[in-house]
Amino acid sequence: MAADPNTRAALLEQLLGVNACRQIGIYPIPPGFKLSVVIPVYNEERWLAELVRRVQAVEIPKELILVNDFSKDRTPEILAQLEKQYDNVRVFHQPRNMGKGAALREGFKHCTGDLVIVQDADWEYNPAEYPKLIQPILDDKADVVIGSRFIGESHRVLYYWHSVGNKVLTTLSNWCTNLNLTDMETCYKVFRREVIQGMNLKSNRFGFEPEVTAKIARKRAGKPRWRVFEVPISYSGRTYEEGKKIGMKDGFQALYCIFRYWLAD
Repeated sequence: MAADPNTRAALLEQLLGVNACRQIGIYPIPPGFKLSVVIPVYNEERWLAELVRRVQAVEIPKELILVNDFSKDRTPEILAQLEKQYDNVRVFHQPRNMGKGAALREGFKHCTGDLVIVQDADWEYNPAEYPKLIQPILDDKADVVIGSRFIGESHRVLYYWHSVGNKVLTTLSNWCTNLNLTDMETCYKVFRREVIQGMNLKSNRFGFEPEVTAKIARKRAGKPRWRVFEVPISYSGRTYEEGKKIGMKDGFQALYCIFRYWLAD
C-alpha cells in the first residue's frame, strides 16, 4: 500500500467515504495518466533543487520540463545534476535571456503528458496542491484550471500595492474576457495538453498570464468554449531580497497585453 497511491486512495475511500475524500483531493489516478510540469528557471540556484524535490514528492505520474532562461548563477550546473539524478527530468536552455513567457513556450513544445501545469522555480507555490488542481479536469468538468490565491487559502502577508495591482489587472482582464476570475496573475494554471499546445502564444515576459487568459476565453470557431475552473491555493510569496523578480514595468506590460490580446490574436 505504501508504494501504490491508488491503493491508499481506495482504503481512505472506505474509511472516510468517497465524497469526503474527493473534497480533500484524494482519488485514484487513471491508468496511464501523466502530468507535464513546465518550470521556467532564471537565476534560481537558491531554491531550485528543493523545488524539484517537492515536485517529485507528489505521487502523480509526471515529467518535469525545466527551461533555463540563460541564468548567470549556478543554475545550469544544478540543472545538469538534476537531469542526471531523475529519469523524468528534461532540461532545455534558451540561447539568451528571453523572459518567462518565451521559456514557457519552449517548455510547452516538449510536453507529452495528458495535462500541463506551470510551476515557478521558487517556493511561492506548493506542488502538494497538484491533486486538487488537476481534479476538475480528471472529473471532466474543466479543460483549464486556474489556482486562486484569494478565495480561502492561507498566504504570506507581503506587499499591499502588489495585491491592489493584481486586483486591478484581474478586473480589467475579466472586463475584456467576460470571465469572473479572482486571480488572473497566478502562476498555477493547468491545461489539457491540446489546449495549451494549440495556442499561438507570443508574449515573452510576464505578459504570458493575460495573454493566455484572453486566449482561453476566446470563442473557438464551430466549437464550444473551453471550460474554466478556479481552485483555491495557498501562497507563500517572497520578498525582493529573497529573489522576487516581477516589478512595476511588468505590471504595465500586463496592462498592455490585456487590451492587446482582447482586441486581436
